[in-house]
Amino acid sequence: MSITSIVINVFVLVCLLVSLLKNRSKTLKALKTGFMSLFKISPTILSIIILIGLFLTFIPKDLISKLIGQESGVPGLFTAALLGAILHIPAIVSFPLSASLIKGGASITAVAAFITTLTMIGMVTLPLEIKELGRKFALLRNGISFVIALIIAILIGVFV
Repeated sequence: MSITSIVINVFVLVCLLVSLLKNRSKTLKALKTGFMSLFKISPTILSIIILIGLFLTFIPKDLISKLIGQESGVPGLFTAALLGAILHIPAIVSFPLSASLIKGGASITAVAAFITTLTMIGMVTLPLEIKELGRKFALLRNGISFVIALIIAILIGVFV
């Protein structure tokens, strides 16, 4: 376990103890709610972990690095960005998937593009956004978000 993990866990435990001392019933209610939420989302998380495992098992490492690796260049960056824009998965699940992609040969820049477009662009929710906010605004927001996501990805690739 890293020092960062230890510090975060100690901080959380101290906050939990302070909360218990301050108001025991609210703290226990919050813990119960948290555990119920964890129980409800655990099948989804487990299925996504299984899908990631299958993905990495059946897709050769060469293909991942060819599609979104360092040598894929700009087309790889756009491929990862488009995948992130189209897919509708929880952002929290994208982090383990991204780590697996990096281990599989994907470039940091492509993975950054994947995560940023995944969180900034809503292709699945676009019809609702058009209905509520108007076609021009929704398309402009998603277009600008796509460009900004690419800029963020390139900056991350340069500095990381």
